[in-house]
Amino acid sequence: MNVTRNPEADWVIRAAGQTGIPERALRAYVAAAVTVNATAPTCGIGWNTVAAVGSVETAHGTYGGGSLTAAGQVSRPVVGPVLDGAGFAAIADTDGGALDGDTRWDRAVGPMQFIPSTWQLVGRDGNGDGTADPFNIDDAALSAATYLCAHGRDLTTADGWTDAIYAYNQSDVYIRQVRDEATAYAANAGTAANAGTAG
Repeated sequence: MNVTRNPEADWVIRAAGQTGIPERALRAYVAAAVTVNATAPTCGIGWNTVAAVGSVETAHGTYGGGSLTAAGQVSRPVVGPVLDGAGFAAIADTDGGALDGDTRWDRAVGPMQFIPSTWQLVGRDGNGDGTADPFNIDDAALSAATYLCAHGRDLTTADGWTDAIYAYNQSDVYIRQVRDEATAYAANAGTAANAGTAG
């Protein structure tokens, strides 16, 4: 009996082991990069950039001891600190507490840490279930890749890549952390067919 091998699936399993990225998260990051590059081919975002943002933001949804389910949901809500101006920007509530449970201030949510007002603008359904859910890694990764590629950015250039990451989080330290993670992921994992490492 012949068993058909799936090179993409084999690469994800191997790359997850080489990078320490949970396999479920890595599948979402690769799918997000492939999908966005198909709709915005001038962006050139790499799976490793999406993965690096996920790593720095919430350790791929595992921050605080959580994990990702087989369906890509976080096992426990991932909610960032209160954005009340004490060490972070002050952002008054924009969602009535629907996503972050806070009716006074906003808090970033999900494995890619979207502020509720940003999620309302860029939230995408990455798993095809008809709902854009910031607590689902497929949806969050696709939304992050879409956001990073917005405004015609070209992430294959140093300036375009830096501008994209700066738009996500306006911190030089953050940009360096994401750059270091993205570089390490690409070096450790190699390239998946159709996934690329640019950007």
